[in-house]
Amino acid sequence: MACTKETVKAHGLNIWSTACNLPTRHGIVGVQGLGSDPFFTWVKKVQAPESKSSRKLVDKLWTRKDKKAPKQGGHNEPVEFMWPRDLRVPSFTNARVATYSYKSGKEVKTTLRQLAEQFLNVLFQHRQKPDERQRPLVLIGHSLGGLVIQQALVIAALNRDFQELRLSVSGVIFLGAPFQGSSAAVLGKRLAQVTGGDLSLLELLQKDNTNLQSLPKEFSDSHREWDFVCFYEDTDADYTLFKTRVVTASSATLSGRRMIFLHTDHSGLNKFSGTNDENYALVLTNWVRDLLLDTSADFFGSKGGEAAGNKHWLVPRGINKLFKGRSEIIDRIKGALQDDGAQHAGEQKVFVITGLGGMGKTEICLQVANILREDFWGVFWVDVDSESTAKNDFISAVASFGSSAKSVDDARRLLANTKHNWLLILDNADDPEFDYQVYLPSGSRGVVLVTSRISDCSQYSTVGLEKLASLDISLSKQLLLRAANIAEDLWPSVDQQADDITKLIGSHTLALIQAGTYVAKGYCRLDQYPEVYRKHRKRLLTYRPSQGQSRYGDVYATFEASAQTLENSESEDARDALRLLGILSMLHSSALPIQIFENAWNRSRNVVDVCDTEADQGTCSRWHALQLPEFMEVEANE
Repeated sequence: MACTKETVKAHGLNIWSTACNLPTRHGIVGVQGLGSDPFFTWVKKVQAPESKSSRKLVDKLWTRKDKKAPKQGGHNEPVEFMWPRDLRVPSFTNARVATYSYKSGKEVKTTLRQLAEQFLNVLFQHRQKPDERQRPLVLIGHSLGGLVIQQALVIAALNRDFQELRLSVSGVIFLGAPFQGSSAAVLGKRLAQVTGGDLSLLELLQKDNTNLQSLPKEFSDSHREWDFVCFYEDTDADYTLFKTRVVTASSATLSGRRMIFLHTDHSGLNKFSGTNDENYALVLTNWVRDLLLDTSADFFGSKGGEAAGNKHWLVPRGINKLFKGRSEIIDRIKGALQDDGAQHAGEQKVFVITGLGGMGKTEICLQVANILREDFWGVFWVDVDSESTAKNDFISAVASFGSSAKSVDDARRLLANTKHNWLLILDNADDPEFDYQVYLPSGSRGVVLVTSRISDCSQYSTVGLEKLASLDISLSKQLLLRAANIAEDLWPSVDQQADDITKLIGSHTLALIQAGTYVAKGYCRLDQYPEVYRKHRKRLLTYRPSQGQSRYGDVYATFEASAQTLENSESEDARDALRLLGILSMLHSSALPIQIFENAWNRSRNVVDVCDTEADQGTCSRWHALQLPEFMEVEANE
């Protein structure tokens, strides 16, 4: 039942109008200012001149123009326009319009945070039905009410219980909110001291209050991409004995946000006389309509309530134009991420890509992200190479859609609780001692891509795993020639030269790009590269192109990164691997055919299955394998 003048509550949510014979699709909530009357603060009286009130100056400061003026003999009673009750936003007759009132003023002791927390809880309780929880909501705050809204949204950004409510807010309209305080608060404080009123809120509203100044920054940091507009008065308020600008334009506006003045004093910012009122057209007809229209498309314009298209794109760089091939792998990843079959219902999709550094894992993720960009509301890239970079990237990711987090756990919860579909890329999960499960958000809403040089990371996969191998010879030559900036119609004439270089340096993606770029810069011709390479191997492998650099910088760095990971590990396997690398580094690659490693791997797996007691002289057992590290260690003088 809609609220009336007689049933209005002094504290809580008052619903003035609801959709008529239509499902309620939107919500508009106005929040009153300091010491305001829950009804008259929204009322404008017309058709008869206002009589001079006999109220004392102290009362006027608390309840400026909020109470019904006494009747004057011989005159008709003024008509009261209470816009939440009497005026509908055009084209949105199916909106529920409410006001929120709270007790504040002379005899009430409270703080801004208490008012904000209470406002959040009241709204939360009124939006418990399934069709209400994600209903688009426009908040309108007058004077202190704007600060209540601001503080409430800052609190909600850090409390997962209010995430759904916060994410349903499509925009905020501030009407004379004193972001930087008000000079009128000084006089109000002095009068409150005389009359015994509470000073908490008046002290907060004084100019240069540090607590008040920090609030707009906290709000802007956590709601950077939100849509809100600041309206301010251009007329002094008349308090009979003096006139003053209650909230100046500089205090009522936020840096970088839209600001519009209304031709009225402070108490008139939230009062309108009808649809022909110029201020009504500016505030309600234009801004509320636009906010609700934008949100309607997001909430109701696409399948399942999901916003169409990409809204947040946080990736480190664009794709490398040299990147070609791997199309089959990309198609498999796309298919796995887009598969909504029953076998994946209720679980989060995690796809893992493993392989040596410089093999193109990151490039594949960039390709997939660009191809699927419009399928996801947000694409977020997190470098998990170290805990510090992971934390910074996670916090930046959630800040991009208006949330605030202080830790990875906070950010994971925010992602898990968002109603939108997202793609999270965890790049460089290369530490064999670290459990990367701590970076996976809970739930099943988003999808995750993980890249790693560690094969054990395959355990995180739920929908697919890709172990990157070297490019085949044909694709390797194409990559080399593209990097060398050789026209495609000339490729047949240099095919043998490309073949020689590819066989010389292998089919390692980054090595091929480095070689091609070296030729493209004019340091040597393609046919000269093998000879130059043999003479200046170290210098060539450390050459860094100025454009399109890999994360690793040069080819040596890709292997140094792997070696560093092994050095940092405390496992016996890592120590054995480093010893083996030390031995292999003394041998030329021609003495190490790949078949040696394949045979060693296959036969080592057989050793595990052979019992020492059953082994005969011709069978290699676990005992023999365990002696190898000690056997291979040699003294320096040997």
